[in-house]
Amino acid sequence: MHAFSTHQVVNQVPPLEDYSLYDTDPVLREAVLREGAAAWQEELREHGAWLGRAQTLQAAELANRHGPILHAYDRTGQRVDRIEFHPAWAQLMHGIAARGLHSNAWLQRKPGAHAARAAAYLMQGQAEAGTLCPTTMTHAAVPLLMREPAGALDYAHEWLPVLFTHEFDGGDVPLAGKRGALIGMGLTEKQGGSDLRAVATTAEPVGTAGRGQAYLLTGHKWFFSVPQADAHLVLARVDAGPSCFFVPRWIPEGPRNAVRIRRLKDKVGNRSNASAEVEFEQAWGVMLGEPGRGLAVLLEMAAATRLDCVLGSAALLRQALAQALHHATHRQAFGRRLLDQPVMRGVLADLALESEAATALAMRLARAVDHANQAGERALLRVGTPAAKLWVCKRAIVAAAEAMEALGGNGYVEEGPLGRIYREAPVNSIWEGSGNIMALDVLRALAREPETLPALRAELDAARGVLASYDQAMDVWLRLLDDPAGAEPLARRVAAGLTRLWQAALLIRHAPAPVAAAFAATRLAQPAGIVGEWPEGHDTGEALARAWPGLG
Repeated sequence: MHAFSTHQVVNQVPPLEDYSLYDTDPVLREAVLREGAAAWQEELREHGAWLGRAQTLQAAELANRHGPILHAYDRTGQRVDRIEFHPAWAQLMHGIAARGLHSNAWLQRKPGAHAARAAAYLMQGQAEAGTLCPTTMTHAAVPLLMREPAGALDYAHEWLPVLFTHEFDGGDVPLAGKRGALIGMGLTEKQGGSDLRAVATTAEPVGTAGRGQAYLLTGHKWFFSVPQADAHLVLARVDAGPSCFFVPRWIPEGPRNAVRIRRLKDKVGNRSNASAEVEFEQAWGVMLGEPGRGLAVLLEMAAATRLDCVLGSAALLRQALAQALHHATHRQAFGRRLLDQPVMRGVLADLALESEAATALAMRLARAVDHANQAGERALLRVGTPAAKLWVCKRAIVAAAEAMEALGGNGYVEEGPLGRIYREAPVNSIWEGSGNIMALDVLRALAREPETLPALRAELDAARGVLASYDQAMDVWLRLLDDPAGAEPLARRVAAGLTRLWQAALLIRHAPAPVAAAFAATRLAQPAGIVGEWPEGHDTGEALARAWPGLG
């Protein structure tokens, strides 16, 4: 008999694992130094190494393959509204809490705390994105609780010590028994969507009305973020208008709150994380902020999460690029590595430009958070965050698809991470305000806040005089603002154009000249085409060298 084998495994690429997400990202390391977070380098290096471990990446895969399960009742028929997670979810959340990504930046006295947290968050999103939702919600809620005047909301202040711990505690118990806590948010309703003024949920005072007082909420939320959280900030209507309420999972010194989880949403992506549809059956909560000012409070919270949407999309962009580069380095076709094929080099270099620009802008906005006490930085954050959310989140969708194509069929199967990245990418465009909402918010900031345009001009003027294409694009963009009253139909063009200009300015100032020139040639001098339309006369080497050590 003749022995034979038809299954010889050759020319297959090993998984990208047991590597440091920090050490393999020169662009992020430079941004950490530039944006004021140098003191945090060792912590970031440790975090990047933990995220790149095979065990951590396996936990990410398991948490998405085995999503949350709703248990509305216990075995005796008692209503519990409990959500069961795979142990891998807790493993990932323990890592986030240990590094304080959910609250630590608000306590730090060292400069650059928010830039450092942004870098860590950007790396976290490369390993697993679903865990970012409870992280960003809690991070955005903490400053709202911190600034409530003493005596007005003593109950909410009791939560701060447990929110500031570096422990993850997934137990469903009252606050007194918790070692760590998470905060969620409930805004969206069936009839309103982005129109939050259409909120139908109502709140009636238990006794005295007003800030810090107890209310009973009745109504529903179509999307309830992090339904397993220990408390939520919820929008509900009182006589004075939409107001914000702090609604705990357990009533103080009482039973579980009457927040009924009707179902978990079956989402396209973000599958490791729970999102729910809920009803309030006279759920207990206390008013946060002034009556009728709930939109202002919660939109401030949403603005913080919008920057995290930018960081999360920059994370997906970066990981998609890393997977494509790893594959192209190891895979052979037509007698050469994919990396050495000129057309593939153009695709990879183009993805590298997109990733570098996204990282640079996201980290620059994080520095603005660290310096938000300065009027100019506050203005840049106000206009830059919605603009960046519109553009970067949409570009991540395109990049994820292109990276998947670079891997071919190996990218399209669920054993690898590209499918998960691709499904994940659209959520950051949709969550906390779609593209149209972001574009209109940019116009609103430019029209209503007089310090915004001067701050932008100073930021963008710093890059003038180097590339003619940049100077011309900036002049064209400024002309769009000549007629503020008629600018609404051009809102997307204004917001997207601002983002590309700002990204180009950062690359002109901080990246090698060939990288900035290639970005300007492909994003400013002509409309963006398909990925990989690399401009004639521009070398791909610099962009690739900055994307991964040893390439070029």
